Amino acid sequence: MLTAISFIFVLGVLIFIHELGHFVVAKKVGIRVHKFSLGFPPNIFSKKVGDTTYCIGLIPLGGYVKMAGEDPSDESSGADYDFASKTIGQRTLVIFAGPFMNYLLAIFLMIGVLYFAGRPVFDNERIIVGMVQSDAPADKAGLKEGDIIIAFNGQAVTNFDSLRMRINSKVEEEIEISWLSGGTDTSTASITTMQQLLPRADGTFDTVGIIGFTQKAIGRERPSLVTATVEGFVVTHVIVRDTFKFIKQLVTGQASTKMIGGPLFIARQSGKEASKGAANLFFFMALLSVNLAVLNIMPIPILDGGHLVFLAIEKLKGSPLSIKVRGIAQQVGMVLLFTMIIFVTYNDILRAFKGQ
Repeated sequence: MLTAISFIFVLGVLIFIHELGHFVVAKKVGIRVHKFSLGFPPNIFSKKVGDTTYCIGLIPLGGYVKMAGEDPSDESSGADYDFASKTIGQRTLVIFAGPFMNYLLAIFLMIGVLYFAGRPVFDNERIIVGMVQSDAPADKAGLKEGDIIIAFNGQAVTNFDSLRMRINSKVEEEIEISWLSGGTDTSTASITTMQQLLPRADGTFDTVGIIGFTQKAIGRERPSLVTATVEGFVVTHVIVRDTFKFIKQLVTGQASTKMIGGPLFIARQSGKEASKGAANLFFFMALLSVNLAVLNIMPIPILDGGHLVFLAIEKLKGSPLSIKVRGIAQQVGMVLLFTMIIFVTYNDILRAFKGQ
């Protein structure tokens, strides 16, 4: 239930913000909007207000804003409120507004997470056990939240990252962990690590050993609003850069297409992040919002980027592409989009079966 609610909430917000960008700018430049839909038919809600019908579709995997004179197969009435009657600059603003709103949403979410949730502060001189995964080796050995790990294979340890690297190097091997409970009672247990697969960019996986626990924060450091704003802006742009870098690696074959996730991955991950708290869920939303913005400005017909390419060509040649050419391009784009959806869903199913 948590996964379903989180998935609908995350996608609903991202899609609504995206389509709201198109809608608001279209209205601002005087374009008549026939329909504003959140989700795809069949509709579970529909109401007409003025010239616009507002809908909520049963399939929450997208949305759309239908504007007068936008479809190249429709005859333009030549009215001033038609999309096609507006200047190239105005149409560009309308198209670009969708992904731009997702970009702004990502910045807003990052700032909010940093400002309200703050940064976790960890003890650099002690390894304090945080969440212990149910039925994992650490849980079966008796480790509890708040325990302090003091030794690994008989050697004293005080740094979590150092301990994690040592455990990762032991795949399905027996290790010895010593810890303090209640600050005084010392326990030692032999624990056999379990394996975990970590994805590489080329689509293969690293196999590491884990025992199933996290480090506990001793507090949270809340930055000032100015600091949170600057850091949120910077972090968002690091994600934008890395997203473009990953797409480049996909195109050049440096990264595997197995790394791409689809709706099932988003649903599963939404549930996982929601279970960790609101801050994790909103951070995940920010990541998705960046990805949605970048994906939509790719020069693929039917996506916003494809429409921007059409407008650029129109600007260069002094007239729009013919209805036939635009229609063919839209059909090609539709085929590419559905092929991608099928492929990423196939990837998601494989991950689910493999437990990745």
